[in-house]
Amino acid sequence: MREVKYKKLGKSDLIISQVSFGCMSLGNNHADNAKLLHQAVDAGINFFDTADLYAMGENEITVGKAFKGMRDKVIIATKVGNQWRPDGSGWDWNPRKEYILEAVNKSLTRLQIDYIDLYQLHGGTLDDPIDETIAAFEQLKQEGKIRYYGISSIRPNVIREYVKRSAMVSIMMQYSLLDRRPEETCLDLLQENTIGVLTRGSLAQGLLAGKSSKLYLNYTAEEVEKAAWAIEEVAGNKTKAAEVATRFVLSHPAVTSAVLGIRTEAQLQDAIQVAGAASLPEKELASLKESNQPNTYEQHR
Repeated sequence: MREVKYKKLGKSDLIISQVSFGCMSLGNNHADNAKLLHQAVDAGINFFDTADLYAMGENEITVGKAFKGMRDKVIIATKVGNQWRPDGSGWDWNPRKEYILEAVNKSLTRLQIDYIDLYQLHGGTLDDPIDETIAAFEQLKQEGKIRYYGISSIRPNVIREYVKRSAMVSIMMQYSLLDRRPEETCLDLLQENTIGVLTRGSLAQGLLAGKSSKLYLNYTAEEVEKAAWAIEEVAGNKTKAAEVATRFVLSHPAVTSAVLGIRTEAQLQDAIQVAGAASLPEKELASLKESNQPNTYEQHR
């Protein structure tokens, strides 16, 4: 088994595994989840991402149960901003300071911890009271309830505002061979400002890991198939397509860690393999990039 590699997250002092555990995919059996999460820790994965939105808070609860008594071994990230309606019919966007200050306490209780390592705004628009949102995060830092904060967003116009106005240490965004929109401006901007990038969607809904081709973003099924074939070519008989797809994401110097949704032991073993993988050779990286035309953001530019 390869030795897991680590990288510093932005300007923080958080040293996180280059592949992290996306907890959203976990099921509802606490014992099974704990077993999987403990195996990840034992293998060297130390960064775990959840959100108060997932399973109406149950996802945070299962993570909290699993890691009780293990606080010094794990770096825990969660998210805020999507407020469940009292009747459970859905959620509404709420980036107000008052709500964030209230929501963090509920997350801390569910996670059974005294502080959150990385607290992330779970979205964002230009219509938000951005300074008020930032003030909430800064207050939580001063109170010791969070160590650092970031945002989860794919909107360049929102990202630019937070880069200018805040002391955030990270951005979580979708990035893959079939979603290269961050390459246009965001990744370079974040790298220049020493803001770590956490990626999601590395496998493009499984399309880069063996699932049948279909329309994806602005790519036709044929274009998706071409990208998937390029991944397979690089993988050959020695490597899994999922590993190559994730290594492509990790090849960009702005990227700190790829957040992979993990639900099964097989998926965990694949993640561990990638977490210790070497960088893709330049020749292979070039062939992947040549397999499709980079797409760009059409909205929120």
